[in-house]
Amino acid sequence: MTTHSSTTRTMRERAKAQRADALLEAAARLFAQHGFDGVSLEDLGTAVGITGPAVYRHFDSKRALLSAILIRASGDLLAGGRRVVASDRPPDRTLRELVEVHVDFAVRSADVIRVHDRDLASLSDPDRHAVRRLQREYVELWVDVLRAVHPGRSDTDLRVRAHAGFGLINSTPYAVRTLREVAVDAGTNDLLRDVLSDMAYAALTAH
Repeated sequence: MTTHSSTTRTMRERAKAQRADALLEAAARLFAQHGFDGVSLEDLGTAVGITGPAVYRHFDSKRALLSAILIRASGDLLAGGRRVVASDRPPDRTLRELVEVHVDFAVRSADVIRVHDRDLASLSDPDRHAVRRLQREYVELWVDVLRAVHPGRSDTDLRVRAHAGFGLINSTPYAVRTLREVAVDAGTNDLLRDVLSDMAYAALTAH
């Protein structure tokens, strides 16, 4: 039987989790706009309707927020890639779905990509190593799929292809900004997804 106190505690925990998620989203946006060093705790708190010191109820420091953003992003990409590979489809279809998963992340998380490119060095050594470890696992997942698509090519060749594909897809911080300057409509993100997916797949399957 659920008691009133346990229900209240559950609601409080859910609200705290939602506030933490809001902080992560706001921090990614602000870090992308101003850089990690250009954002204060007060800026972060104001963005979600709390005081700067109240941020400490959710994260130990501003750097902890940055770590959570980047570790979560790399972990989510790896988990998504693993789900695609586990579906056990033909290699070309698996590659196509890997591309679509990464494109969806890149379109939704252009701010995170920009933060990663600019502020990864601001992480503590352990957290930076954690991000790099997740990314290495993600690259090797792609290499395994590309090996089936391009039998006979060296692993070095396949890793170059994977990183080149990521570079193309992760261009969204620039593409999104350009599209916002020329047109803002409901189909903008769909257009971006289609273009990036088609271009990345074509590049990765080229002989």
